[in-house]
Amino acid sequence: MSDTIAHASAGRYVGQAVLRKEDPRLLTGRGRYTDDVTIPNMLHAHFVRSDVARAKFRIDVSAARGALGVVAVFTGEDLNDKVVGTMYPSMFVGAEEFMSPMYPLAVGDVRFVGDPMALIIAESRYLAEDAAELIEIDYDDIADPVMDYDTALAGDGNDVHPNRPGNVVMQMAVPLADDGRAAVEGAAHVVSQTFVQHRYSMIPMECRGVLAHWEPFDHRLDVWMSSQNPHEARLAFSRATGVPENQIRVQIGDVGGGFGLKSFVGREEIVIVLAAYVLGRAVKWTEDRRENLIASAHARQEKCDVTLAVDDDGTIVAAEVKHFDDAGAYPMPGGSAGPLVGMLLTGPYRVPYLGWESTAIYTNTCGSASYRGPWMMETTAREQMIEYTARQIGLEPLEFRRRNIIHTSEQPFNSAGGMVIENVTPEETLEQAAAEIGYDAFRAEQARATAQGRYLGIGFAVYVEPQPGVAAYANEPANVRMHPDGRVDVFIGSGAHGQGLETTTAQLVAENLGIDFDDVTVRQGDTDSTPFGPGTGGSRSGPMIGQAVTEASLLLRDKVVAIAAHLLEAAPEDLEIADGVIAVQGTPTKSVPVQQVANTAYQQSATLPPELDKTLEVVHRSMTPATMWSNATHAATVEVDPTTGKVEVLRFVVSEDCGRMINPNIVEGQVHGGVAQGIGGVLYEHNVYDADGNPLASTFMDYLVPTAHEIPEIETFHIESPASTVGGYKGVGEGGAIGAPAALFNAVADALAQHGVVVTEQPLDPDAVLRKIREAADRR
Repeated sequence: MSDTIAHASAGRYVGQAVLRKEDPRLLTGRGRYTDDVTIPNMLHAHFVRSDVARAKFRIDVSAARGALGVVAVFTGEDLNDKVVGTMYPSMFVGAEEFMSPMYPLAVGDVRFVGDPMALIIAESRYLAEDAAELIEIDYDDIADPVMDYDTALAGDGNDVHPNRPGNVVMQMAVPLADDGRAAVEGAAHVVSQTFVQHRYSMIPMECRGVLAHWEPFDHRLDVWMSSQNPHEARLAFSRATGVPENQIRVQIGDVGGGFGLKSFVGREEIVIVLAAYVLGRAVKWTEDRRENLIASAHARQEKCDVTLAVDDDGTIVAAEVKHFDDAGAYPMPGGSAGPLVGMLLTGPYRVPYLGWESTAIYTNTCGSASYRGPWMMETTAREQMIEYTARQIGLEPLEFRRRNIIHTSEQPFNSAGGMVIENVTPEETLEQAAAEIGYDAFRAEQARATAQGRYLGIGFAVYVEPQPGVAAYANEPANVRMHPDGRVDVFIGSGAHGQGLETTTAQLVAENLGIDFDDVTVRQGDTDSTPFGPGTGGSRSGPMIGQAVTEASLLLRDKVVAIAAHLLEAAPEDLEIADGVIAVQGTPTKSVPVQQVANTAYQQSATLPPELDKTLEVVHRSMTPATMWSNATHAATVEVDPTTGKVEVLRFVVSEDCGRMINPNIVEGQVHGGVAQGIGGVLYEHNVYDADGNPLASTFMDYLVPTAHEIPEIETFHIESPASTVGGYKGVGEGGAIGAPAALFNAVADALAQHGVVVTEQPLDPDAVLRKIREAADRR
């Protein structure tokens, strides 16, 4: 292993597997989620949604308005003109002409099954749903729905949105340079293949939900919601209603998962806030699972045409990719990460030349949104192509990677996609994963199994993951406040959605202030008390919140030490803090408790010199690097049953480098959760539409989610190479979900390749696998 790899020793708290602060309340059912919040006399909402993918419609809600318990029924004609500003997220304001139309409720026509057409407000959810049965809707067909890439790009005027001709959401390209074209033409091997990834969903345990209350006399809008980004939600509601930001309070409480779905505010949440604003009442909406599956957001429906040019010695000399992304009818910002797919395609490999093109299209389906590693198709396509190419040119996939992977000594490395890659360990994680999974021994076992007619396979995926610190994500706040009893509150601008921020933030504060972990309380998810922040997502919590909290804690430590130095009649540089006690180094008997320092600052400040800062509070905003990187290697072994097509995952190994680990338990929990999502995506989950645009997976009877029984033990190993940020922390939140699909796909592809079967499309459910086996048999 390279000498440049640093293994950070654990401190008293940082680096330790501290038990999570959140767990006692969450595991005993004492968490507070959006649906747990009630307000006296609140009303309940139910959306009436389109049953067809594409049509003009006429709607009659008169009977529903007179139904028992119904307070109001809103259609687009009633509500849409109440939006005084824009519904687009902050970072996209001003770019409306390049984005899909965004309005609360459908008017005149619908564009996917699940399109919200009306909102019923009643005294209970049951009465609202009963009233929906009284609404009469007449549909008139417009044209066949646009359901695939070819139809969308046919150029025949069959447009999902009339004001977005050609069905192109976004198109960007950086053609292969002349030198790159010459490299392709002179290469010993030029291998091309198309890889298809299917549509699936985020499916958090807690679906979306919002409770809004407008108090017209106080001019106050209170919103409780399930969100990853409370401050952005406040901005969104202010733009939509015209209520000033400081008159809006957003609280998020506990959040039962987000995975990108809750990064931005959706149409439904804005509709509920508008309804509450118009009525002057409290209105609650909780999304049910059917709504979540057909109308919240989808992801992963992508296709890549990839070409690799390789020399005789197995060195990659050039790459090209054409990427296509199905964004649905109303994609959320961040739902298409096309440029990143192109720019990141070369990933952790030395590829001198790259040409890429990315096209996102509109279809008459549920819109796309960011999903735990929204650029993961670059890893899926690249890593599948690495193994496919290796087989085509007669190299072991592991050896092919070894010949092309970026070495630590070559960093910072300027990739052909224009990215500067540094502080990563792809070579080291690859070797660790290969050793831990027993690559050579497995190959020997596989050879014996193949001779017996068994289908064993092994697959890898190596990736580097950026955590971009640009635009709204370029800074992160932290407010650390010590109370008179020495206890500390820390306020962060983010909001956890299951990843343990209460614990890791408290560990950082306790470590850097030298106080007890139990004396730190983390406050988050309330726009009235926390500093403005860009929320959680993009694997940014570790590096960005970690840096901000560390810096703020050290600034507060300086204030505490300065007061202690006066009390102890010592120089500040001679003092140290440990276990809540400030002592003179080398003279532990000359000490003062932190609690006494705090009490002096607050209640005996007149005894301190006037020049001393007695405010034991720091509000700090930390600037982050433009791009930080983490990386990992995933390896999987499988056995495929050739008679049923069922895939059994035998082992799954991850070598993860997320920099210095704050809490190993939380790191591994993040990895395990992401891997489980990747396994679910490849083998089980599939949001299927028929040719008429009808979703065929609207319940968990049809949309299969893996349980603990289907997920093997995930073996996690670590390499720590510190980032350039304060503390050296990197992101880990999305890594498991980025690497797992390609590794598992490659393992299945490897098992089938031993018997002459080629797979290039997901999902790899039993029917798909069995069909490919039979097709290969028919060709023999």
